[in-house]
Amino acid sequence: MNEYFSIFIRSIFIDNMIFAYFLGMCSYLAVSRTVKTSNGLGIAVTFVLSITLPVNYLINNYLLQKGALTWLSSTFADLDLSVLSFIMFIAVIATMVQIVEMVIEKFSPALYSSLGIFLPLIAVNCAILAGSLFMQERAYNNVGEAFTFGLGSGAGFWLAIIGIAAIREKIKYSNIPAPLRGLGISFIITGLMGIAFMSFLGIKI
Repeated sequence: MNEYFSIFIRSIFIDNMIFAYFLGMCSYLAVSRTVKTSNGLGIAVTFVLSITLPVNYLINNYLLQKGALTWLSSTFADLDLSVLSFIMFIAVIATMVQIVEMVIEKFSPALYSSLGIFLPLIAVNCAILAGSLFMQERAYNNVGEAFTFGLGSGAGFWLAIIGIAAIREKIKYSNIPAPLRGLGISFIITGLMGIAFMSFLGIKI
């Protein structure tokens, strides 16, 4: 249980996709104009990461790794299909994003319209694919750890985009120099938030 807790907390605060690796910045900056749309995108990204990581973990460990197909026959002991990792991971991610898109369009048309093109673009959000690649690189022991990492990574993205959206809503009423308005001040705030999250590096979990 401690291992799951450690993975979850680290993926939110220490290995945050936005502030530690600056992944998924396109949708992070484009959608974070309001808290409402940011909340919707954060939930969608969290769901996609939580579902795709366990599925990709199973695919990687039981189909793609060298010797993974020995459960079929010992003749496949030397077979290595890891070259197909990118294709398989992206296929799973695209499928899950399509499901999320259909659900949001059905039950929340207003949110679907607010997110616009950035909802289907979750499929090519580098933070989503990076989650599966990090999972593969770190070689988690079981599907539960992969799910915990996906959930924590999604929660970290959600926290980051809600935080920047809340700040951007407030600074609309601030006297910001004209050259820094819009993305300029957003980049500065993101950098400062990234520095703030670096303080968590000293925490031993």
